[in-house]
Amino acid sequence: MATFPYYDAGALAALDAQAASILGQFAARGYVHEEPSVLQPAEIFLDRSGEEIRRRTFTLTDPSGRDLALRPDLTIPICRDAVRSGRRLPARICYNGLVFRHQPGEPHRPTQFFQAGAELLGLEDPAAGDSEILTLAIEALRVAGLKDFSLRIGDLALFNALVDALALPRQWRARLKRHFWRAGYVESLLYWLGHGDGAPKLPGTRAEIEALLDQKSDAPAAGRTRPEIVARTLDRAAEAATLRLDPAVADAIARLLDISGAAQGALGEIRALLKTAGISLDPQLAAMESRLALLKSLGVAPERIQFTAHFGRNMEYYTGFVFELWARDREGQVAVAGGGRYDTLLESLGAKQPVSAIGCAIRTERLLAAREFNKAVVA
Repeated sequence: MATFPYYDAGALAALDAQAASILGQFAARGYVHEEPSVLQPAEIFLDRSGEEIRRRTFTLTDPSGRDLALRPDLTIPICRDAVRSGRRLPARICYNGLVFRHQPGEPHRPTQFFQAGAELLGLEDPAAGDSEILTLAIEALRVAGLKDFSLRIGDLALFNALVDALALPRQWRARLKRHFWRAGYVESLLYWLGHGDGAPKLPGTRAEIEALLDQKSDAPAAGRTRPEIVARTLDRAAEAATLRLDPAVADAIARLLDISGAAQGALGEIRALLKTAGISLDPQLAAMESRLALLKSLGVAPERIQFTAHFGRNMEYYTGFVFELWARDREGQVAVAGGGRYDTLLESLGAKQPVSAIGCAIRTERLLAAREFNKAVVA
């Protein structure tokens, strides 16, 4: 059975006081407090959040037939409003409110919880934006009273730049990027591109395709006729049969995705692998070095920072630097905050040009529990 939280007076008072501290810190940095509607058009989440959030989104149909959703996150509605209202950029927006997520297979987890956060939209210097949001997230945890935490960081831009350096058609590079979040899929595809096996075989003859279509006769055709689908699939199969990567390059990329550990050491491993593959990604690695220097200046010990190459959080709108902050409560290690860069999201919501964007979100109930646990341990 799903968990439906009930907030008594004491819990509300503690959460309200913590929220006031966090929002006060955001305001001191120039962020304006806003709140989007709880009910949102379903498609803005279902088309952009990724499978992990899609399967956990509460959807409904109103009496007029519109498909709506209880907001599973606040970043997308805030960005949508910024686009629709023609918000002047750069914009600094913060929030604190409830989000709603179905918890299939995990009935002990709440179906609603409070989330505070900040979004930085339209700052033209991405490095400055990364630094501002990362600093803001750490400051928010500290002003709320949590001092003991660790970080997990990654960078999808590193993987994307690596893929863009490959001698592959554009659509195949896009395919690798699109499936970054699917465990094992990218590795399988890379092995196939380098060695010619290990990935699912595409139907390669007209008879095979016709038989498959007969089996899936009720599947949507996306506006294409049966002959068009057959021709398109034959073209793809023919193209796939000719695609190959240097096996050493394919294996190096797969090994890179396996790298996870203390951040400084992990970057050293990445540099060595890239040298083996003959690929230079100096700008992306320099950006990560700058973030590590920032964390050091913020008093975060190097052993508290883990870099994971195959880490994109659970939102598929992320495009670059991502991070999570972890702490311990009475049940164990939990992610109390996280965020990252999403430079294509506003354009997908209707912006006339790409908009640099990065944000962070804090699970305030987890933060409160971690703070109380840490207080008890110290006492």
